[in-house]
Amino acid sequence: MGNVLFVHGGPATAVVRGPAGESVVLLSGELPEVLTEKAVAELVDLAAAILDADELELFHSCLETLRGNGMRAGRRIEVDGAVLTVYEG
Repeated sequence: MGNVLFVHGGPATAVVRGPAGESVVLLSGELPEVLTEKAVAELVDLAAAILDADELELFHSCLETLRGNGMRAGRRIEVDGAVLTVYEG
């Protein structure tokens, strides 16, 4: 997994592959200040539809790291070579 991108403000919630094969999570609504345990579980369940087991484990680790450090536009974290970037659209 190279990048996982969060894009907030889109018309739907989905997990897709971008043009370069990166995983993209599109979320509708406002950018939350804090990811709750329930929100992390919901995102992992959603991502399970497209990510393989290794990607899913890295995604979950990234979310947990992001959860502890705050989720805001422009935030970029790296866990075990996986990069998660938060965008607000």
